[in-house]
Amino acid sequence: MEVKRKMTKEIEVELTYYRELNQEIRDCIRAGETEFKLTRVFGQRYIGDALQAPVHIDITGTPGNDMAAFMDGATIEVHGNGQDQVANTMNDGTIIIHGRCGDATGYGMRGGSVYIRDSVGWRNGIHMKQYQDKCPTLVIGGDAGAFLGEYMAGGIILLLGKPEKYVGNGMHGGMIYLAEPLPDHMVNEGLIQEELEDFDRAKIQELLDNYNAYFGRDEQITPSFRRLHPASSRPYAGMYT
Repeated sequence: MEVKRKMTKEIEVELTYYRELNQEIRDCIRAGETEFKLTRVFGQRYIGDALQAPVHIDITGTPGNDMAAFMDGATIEVHGNGQDQVANTMNDGTIIIHGRCGDATGYGMRGGSVYIRDSVGWRNGIHMKQYQDKCPTLVIGGDAGAFLGEYMAGGIILLLGKPEKYVGNGMHGGMIYLAEPLPDHMVNEGLIQEELEDFDRAKIQELLDNYNAYFGRDEQITPSFRRLHPASSRPYAGMYT
C-alpha cells in the first residue's frame, strides 16, 4: 500500500499585506492543510491570531507585532526575531523563537508555552494568568528588560539571563524562576525570593529539556537558581484598607 505523505504548504510572503496572508492561511486550513512554511516574512502583523486548529507554522524572517494573539492550539516556530506582543492573550499552543523578542511578550497569556532563545525587551509576561489546568509558561534564554512579570496572576516564567529592575512588580500569583537571583534591594515588597524545592527543580528541568531540544543548547540547573513568588494570595491587601 502506498503511504501518502502530508505536504507542507509553502508561502513566499515578501510584500503580501497581512490581511491577505492571514486569509490565505485560513483558507488553506479549511481545505485541510496542517503544515505551513512561510518564507521572506517582513514584519507582517497578526500571523496566527486566534487560530484554533492544531497546525504548525514555520516562519523564516521577522513577523510583526501581535503574532499568535488569542491563539488556541497551534504551533509557530520563528527562525528569526519576534517583535512586540507575541502571544498576546494566547489561550493554548506553542511558540518557539530562534532569536530575541521585543516588549510585552505573553501579555495576559492564559495558556500554552513560549520559548525564546535569546533576550527580550520590557514588560514581558505581564498580567499572565492561570485557570484550572491551564498554566501559561514563558521561557527566556537571555536577559529581560524591566517589569518582567508585572501584575502576574498565574503561570510560570523562567529567565536564564539577567533580570533588570521591577521584576514581579504588583505580582499576586504564579512563579518566576531566576537563574541569576535578585539582590535583596530589588525584591519588591509583597514578594519572596527563596531557594528551590524538589517540585521547582522538576519543573525547571522539564522546561530546560524543551529549551535545549528546541535550540541545541545545554542549559543546566545551577545552585544560583531562585524562585520569586508572592508572599501570600493577597500580598497587597494592606494597601487598600
